[in-house]
Amino acid sequence: MSLPAQSVAAAEFDLQEDTSKITHFISPENPPRILVVDDEADFLQIVKETLAVLGYETFGAASPVEALHLAEKHVFAMLLVDQRMPMMSGIELLNQIQQLQPDATRVLMTGVVDLSTILESINKGEIYRFLVKPWIQEELIVTVRNAVHRYELIRRNAKLFEATRSMNERLVQLNHHLEQKIVREEEQNTQLARLNQALQQNLSNSVDLCLTTVQAFYPGLAFQARQVHALCKAIVETLGLSPADRQVLEISSLLHDIGFLAVPRRMIKLWHKSPDLLNGAEKAAIEQHPLLGQELVSFSNHLCEVGTVIRAHHERFDGKGYPDKLSGEDIPWLARLLAAAEGYVAAEIRNADPAATLRSGSGTLYDPEAVRVVLVARQSATRPRREREVALAQLSAGMVLACGIYTSNGMLLIPAGQVLNEPAIEKLKNHHRVNPIRQNLLIYC
Repeated sequence: MSLPAQSVAAAEFDLQEDTSKITHFISPENPPRILVVDDEADFLQIVKETLAVLGYETFGAASPVEALHLAEKHVFAMLLVDQRMPMMSGIELLNQIQQLQPDATRVLMTGVVDLSTILESINKGEIYRFLVKPWIQEELIVTVRNAVHRYELIRRNAKLFEATRSMNERLVQLNHHLEQKIVREEEQNTQLARLNQALQQNLSNSVDLCLTTVQAFYPGLAFQARQVHALCKAIVETLGLSPADRQVLEISSLLHDIGFLAVPRRMIKLWHKSPDLLNGAEKAAIEQHPLLGQELVSFSNHLCEVGTVIRAHHERFDGKGYPDKLSGEDIPWLARLLAAAEGYVAAEIRNADPAATLRSGSGTLYDPEAVRVVLVARQSATRPRREREVALAQLSAGMVLACGIYTSNGMLLIPAGQVLNEPAIEKLKNHHRVNPIRQNLLIYC
């Protein structure tokens, strides 16, 4: 039974979770490798040239045998394989390469999609996406970028998992060592204090790394997070919160929008500027970010309560928020404080009157008591300097960098806080001509 090609293309056969929202960066020194397999030489050449222009290292194979030979020699981020080929189908080829490279993202190209092909690909090939021939170039480009993003996320998660496992093993060893060696209570307390300090430092480093990831993905989110964090620190002092609640609120304020890492940047930008223009699916994706944020901070048991606050920070006092439609005091108190603080900062960023914005939402958007706390705390808050993004051509003498500028291989060119002068700007431009600077450039307003 054949399926219409148009409906296949529209559905896109999302057989695996789309991980295309993670930031993608192609380093000229080490671009992702893609293997394209098709027995039509002209078509193979066109696809290779298209991907090469995008910065990918592309390998072409005109037969399954040649493809298997390449898969034994090179590691690929993505496999783009035609279904109908002599000697072996695309699904069979992908199934064999999967044994060699299980992390590579598999995309199947086909001119006619029927039900048997779909079932076979699901059962055997574990296909990430289908591409129905012929397609428009933009569809190919988006599919390739999404596929490479998925591969990079899998590899990054594997490294993080291994590092966490190693750290956990080390902590187990340390605890066992303490149980055996500590004989006096004073010594035991000293050792435990040191261990707790190390764990707290590790937790702080993890939070900083997460915020740095958000900064690289969407600088505006990181700037807003730092503003909200400064306001929440003042709230902590105003209320005299316990050390445990203080840590939960401060970390939640820094990471409350980390779930946006799984949302396309264009959608985030539209949500900030013209939320009414979002369609139903886009709104649903936006409203998932508190849930995704809770999942992303679950890497540490210390952040369990942080995840709860992040999940609830878009609930409304009148019950019309998301994702769980909580209302009133069913919303965790720290989440109500965070919601009011975020609303205040968001209004400032939009150049609206933040105090008036909070008061107008009191009792509907926000807990009235949380509003009162924020309006009192704002008077003692020490807020970070405002930042804005600029193009390289817009840099001028006297500007102060809000974040350091690095080469593509991680070497620092100019540190954060540097006051720019003409020689420094010329140095950046000269470097950019040889090795393009791809990061966001942020200066203090």
